[in-house]
Amino acid sequence: MLHLPNYKTTWDAKSTTPVHAMLSVDGSASEERTRMTGAYTARQVRAALDLKATDRVLDLGCGVGRIGRELAPHIAHWEGCDISANMLKVARDRLAGFANVGLTELTRSNFKPLPDASFDKAYCIAVFIHMDKEDFYLYLEDWARVVKPGGLVFFDTWNLAHPSGWRRFAVELNPFRDVEPSERKDVARNQFSHPEEVRAFLDHAGFDVVDMFSDSPWVQAVAMRRGGGDLAVERRRVAAAKERIAYSPLWTELFDNLIASQINGTLPLADALATMQDDSRGEEVPLFRSAFIEVWRHNESAWGPIPPHLVKP
Repeated sequence: MLHLPNYKTTWDAKSTTPVHAMLSVDGSASEERTRMTGAYTARQVRAALDLKATDRVLDLGCGVGRIGRELAPHIAHWEGCDISANMLKVARDRLAGFANVGLTELTRSNFKPLPDASFDKAYCIAVFIHMDKEDFYLYLEDWARVVKPGGLVFFDTWNLAHPSGWRRFAVELNPFRDVEPSERKDVARNQFSHPEEVRAFLDHAGFDVVDMFSDSPWVQAVAMRRGGGDLAVERRRVAAAKERIAYSPLWTELFDNLIASQINGTLPLADALATMQDDSRGEEVPLFRSAFIEVWRHNESAWGPIPPHLVKP
């Protein structure tokens, strides 16, 4: 397999067309699914950051504007940053109707084009998972420059400390078992962390942890830039909003089913999809059903057609 040398060339290669860009963002070329997942994640971001109409908000790794499209109507300004020019082209088209949106192409592991203390809040969703640890930390460090003292940040990363997170990591190990050690690993591969590492990074970068949720395959962190704000008040607020921020037990259950059926082959495909038919169980059900169907559609040549009775209209 050819591995490109850096983040920019890698993610530009993965997003040469709008379809490829959307596939790279959430595994789907469907605008309907992109909006569905964007709305779900935007609700988490709004709850974590307590977004206000006056807020200027920075999105690191904005991709096609999946989340920004949902947040822009509710805030003063949304700035999407990405290292891929191709991703930003798609985001520009998808957010063309908003006057309060900006897009910044990054060239290094920092926000150098952006002024000091120019944002009230910032977030990064499913992006640090594709970075080497040094770059993960460097972005946190520069967030401390561009986010105002007392400003909040919210982000996530794969969680090695949770059984489901470890199962996801185990999947990533297989391609490397017989690889020549001198071969460069794919810079876009999934990478993993744990709560204590995240806590240490935040501390050294200049943030206080408001709260951290790790009872899922993800570590989700809410933190405050030192030098302002009331940490105790934010901790009470975020604790009260936990159910709207943290991934639920149902989310983890469905994630495990998806991983088992897609990669490990331990759960029959149709059986896995059959567990995702009862929407009354929670909003995660249609979200995962959509994900599973999209994955299956891209693998029909190997897996066969999806049974029609498992595809809801």
